[in-house]
Amino acid sequence: MDLTALGTLILAVFISCLVIYSTWDKLYRRRNLPPGPTPLPVIGNLLQIKRGEMVKSLIEVGNRYGPVYTLYFGHRPIVILNGYTAVKEALVDRGEEFSGCLQWTKSLMGGKVRVQVEEMLFEGSGVVFSNGERWKQLRRFSLTTLRNFGMGKRSIEERIQEEAQCLIKELHNFKQKPLDPRNILVQAISNVICSVVFGNRFEYEDLKFLKLLNLFNETFLLMSSTWGQLQEILPKIMDYIPGPHQRINPIIERLLEFVSERVKMNQETLDPSSPRDYIDCFIAKMQQDNEDPTSEFNMRNLLLTVLNLFFAGTETVSTTLRHGFLILMKYPEIQEKLHKEIDSVIGQNRCPNIEDRSKMPYMDAVIHEIQRFSDVIPMNVPHTVVRDTTFRGFTIPKGTDIYPLLCTVLRDPSQFSTPDKFNPDHFLDESGSFTKSDAFMPFSIGRRICLGEGLARMELFLFLATILQNFTLVSETKFTEEDIAPQMTGFANVPIDYKLSFIPRLM
Repeated sequence: MDLTALGTLILAVFISCLVIYSTWDKLYRRRNLPPGPTPLPVIGNLLQIKRGEMVKSLIEVGNRYGPVYTLYFGHRPIVILNGYTAVKEALVDRGEEFSGCLQWTKSLMGGKVRVQVEEMLFEGSGVVFSNGERWKQLRRFSLTTLRNFGMGKRSIEERIQEEAQCLIKELHNFKQKPLDPRNILVQAISNVICSVVFGNRFEYEDLKFLKLLNLFNETFLLMSSTWGQLQEILPKIMDYIPGPHQRINPIIERLLEFVSERVKMNQETLDPSSPRDYIDCFIAKMQQDNEDPTSEFNMRNLLLTVLNLFFAGTETVSTTLRHGFLILMKYPEIQEKLHKEIDSVIGQNRCPNIEDRSKMPYMDAVIHEIQRFSDVIPMNVPHTVVRDTTFRGFTIPKGTDIYPLLCTVLRDPSQFSTPDKFNPDHFLDESGSFTKSDAFMPFSIGRRICLGEGLARMELFLFLATILQNFTLVSETKFTEEDIAPQMTGFANVPIDYKLSFIPRLM
């Protein structure tokens, strides 16, 4: 081929690409979705997502296109909400329209999941990923049942206090040796939700249970990894590409097998007149509604709801505490002020209780700031609109996925004076009293707000107050601002690996 022919071919290909791109661009602009970068065929806006930095990339695109914009994950349009005003307007002011939740589908989970898992996940089962009447029935039942078992009451406070004392005893056994706190924290926090869902706690020496909790952590990490991000953006393509993301489905299977075993144990010993835990209550409801064709109380929803509660009640709180320990070691002066407040209000002769929180404004402010700064679930749980919706002059078709970015709310400069710095003064007034912020929404907001918000807030206060009542947190490592900053990669912000020593306090 001579140079003239080659040049003509290149020019023809170039012009063809321009025509295809222009046609593609006009096709998507006609839909009146919020603005955003033009997607490419097949891969959508993959080129706008930096490798392993999905959250940072979404924020950067938002800086260009504004608080409401559209990004394409493959062929799927995703509407992104940035900042306090846009997120509040959607989830609170327009809460009914934005109350749907992204359902697991075969394209999202990959086509290689076994049949029994497919049947449960692909139809939006469980209290977190269901919609419509199913979601209403399961959420109403779960809230009522959890309250009956003490959620927000004295009885659950006593369970947390007992577990906190078990944790203190276990930490003393390490005799000040440096340790990675991940395993022991996740066991302690998990035992609280286990006592409600399964009716019992597990010993810290229970290796089988520890392996199960490690599966939760692995899922958390995989979903936030580069591979997990690619799986979310291009699920149909990534299903055929080998990589660590292929482990997510087998892990979910193993977790469901564990829950299934526990359900079978309850079925064999059930006394409907005297339920022992959440599972018993759900089974009794299944039997009660056996003849009701509209009931959503079935084995599929039981298994997925229990898994939802177990996961949410384990990883998020333990991860927040790990962030908190890291921050308090970076700022020993803050830890010292907390010690003084604990000594003044609680002393050393009794356990902390939830009533102490109102008398400890600095502790309350530090915990709120740990949650704000660590931003454990930066992208929120994805929502959908339940009907065709006009929002800020744009048309969002029914079923469109919505990503209300909590990270942009918790770091909104119009709401927090130093959004990228750890600063407890964000939650203190001039007199040192605790003050609330409307932009504090680590549990999300609106109709889909986290079921376990009350439990999580109680756990964070009681566990942290009890640990600091008994120990000073120290490490041989000198941590930097970069070390404590959340990585803002994907689904979850997980702190760096570190070790610390729990030094008993001498009064």
